[in-house]
Amino acid sequence: MIKKLRNWPRNTFIFGGIAAWAVLLISCTMVDRTVVAPPAKIPGATFVGSKECAQCHEETVKGFDHATHAKLMVQGENAKGLGCESCHGPGSKHVQAGGGAGTIVNPGKSPEACFQCHLDKRGEFSLPHSHPVMNGKMTCTECHDPHKGNAIAGAGASLKNETETCTECHTAQKGPFVFPHNALREGCTACHNPHGSVNQKMLIQRDANLCLKCHLEHPAVEGDGKIMIGEDHRTRLQNGTCWVAGCHEAVHGSHVNRSLRY
Repeated sequence: MIKKLRNWPRNTFIFGGIAAWAVLLISCTMVDRTVVAPPAKIPGATFVGSKECAQCHEETVKGFDHATHAKLMVQGENAKGLGCESCHGPGSKHVQAGGGAGTIVNPGKSPEACFQCHLDKRGEFSLPHSHPVMNGKMTCTECHDPHKGNAIAGAGASLKNETETCTECHTAQKGPFVFPHNALREGCTACHNPHGSVNQKMLIQRDANLCLKCHLEHPAVEGDGKIMIGEDHRTRLQNGTCWVAGCHEAVHGSHVNRSLRY
């Protein structure tokens, strides 16, 4: 077998190697590339282009140039369907009807239009603990505005931050607190995955492991677990979470205790 291989022309190995690398590179490119398939749920509708949408939706289109979703926008006749219609589907029926429900895809009613690109979020929403998007009790647009900025609702000119978006519904966690948890400055996603998690309360990690991402200076970690405020911390972390058993229950903030206790 080795003898036969030696008789092969040198060019065979060269071109064979080049071909193998070409196949590998093409495969990698295809895997990394997101292929957008515009939703086509309106029977008989055809693409009209984003300029047609701007005739009525001037305010929405005005701020779209600086939105992250504007990357889907492509100019020219051959780009019909890439822009507004990437998410809303072909718009001819909508234009003919002068607007109206049922003539266009509305991501505010169903997350399926968003899942055309965000397939990973469909998976996260299917995890044991998630916001109730899959059962229709919530939609993506309650937290996201795809027409502005980085698609976080309230971003941009309103100067709302991520935490304020979350606390519109989670009012008990809003505060203000006399002793706020500094993690709130980082945003709710420092501790929670809003799309879904295998952990209760959509936590990104469970038990004390979550707290120790920041609190490595805890006496049970860096020292010998000396008595602190009347408590022996040597075995506390072994008992599970930091926010149970009379410890740091007020994880978002406290009105009475710097150690986040009620």
